[in-house]
Amino acid sequence: MPDESDSSTAPQRSWFDRISQAFSGEPKNREELLEELHAAQANGLLGADTLEMIEGALRVADQQVSDVMVPRAQMVSLPVDASYDDILDQVIESGHSRFPVHGDDKDEILGILLAKDLLRGCGQERLDGVRSLLRPAVLIPESKRLNVLLKEFRLSRNHMAIVVDEYGGVAGLVTIEDVLEEIVGEIDDEHDDARDENAMIAAESEHSFRINALTPISDFNEQFGTEFSDDEYDTVGGFVVHAIGHLPEPGEELRIGRCHFQVTAADARRVHAFKMTLATDA
Repeated sequence: MPDESDSSTAPQRSWFDRISQAFSGEPKNREELLEELHAAQANGLLGADTLEMIEGALRVADQQVSDVMVPRAQMVSLPVDASYDDILDQVIESGHSRFPVHGDDKDEILGILLAKDLLRGCGQERLDGVRSLLRPAVLIPESKRLNVLLKEFRLSRNHMAIVVDEYGGVAGLVTIEDVLEEIVGEIDDEHDDARDENAMIAAESEHSFRINALTPISDFNEQFGTEFSDDEYDTVGGFVVHAIGHLPEPGEELRIGRCHFQVTAADARRVHAFKMTLATDA
């Protein structure tokens, strides 16, 4: 026969448990959770690296693709009608492994070219451009959440997606590495040293700098206090070439304000880099 006292106290015990939980100090929101995690790290229960990854995972849940994507001005994309040798040169120069391939318009993304697929094409006696080597491109909106994108990357085994704006134009691209770096921090690979040497803006001396032609004008203005207009052109290369009036060859020079540009790398299609010297005169 059940004890009546036990049955009468069961609801009270349940009510007491709920009250105790309410005053237990358990985190009720993200801020309190982070405080608990930092306290655990300070007490030696969590390592610093582990705490950083947990914080990164929490951030990813709030971030959108637009927060981490490579903007269009910095994308290395390939024209589908370029010769095999030209494409191979660009692939080698960039050091990337995946490339968006476009038609006449850069908003017309036809597919993604993998460097390993390009190497397989070397063994063919006759190669009909790169069209036969393209893989389908994944198009995503700028507003997609990073945690959702990471799950899609894992399920589809894709490593790159093309980001489109509200009008359907290409806004940039994002890779699985971009998302993972938000969680675990910077991921270095065998090409990172080469990319550092080809950084967008690299100081050679106090007044001399190496400028990648794809440097966004807004970034250039911010670093050097200039006021170059980005109404017509997004990159320093486009701005300087327009000011020169023709596609320059290596060695050509131009001064704009207190910035003296000298073309250091260019081909028959575009300028790749400048040496920029800041004038010290008034």
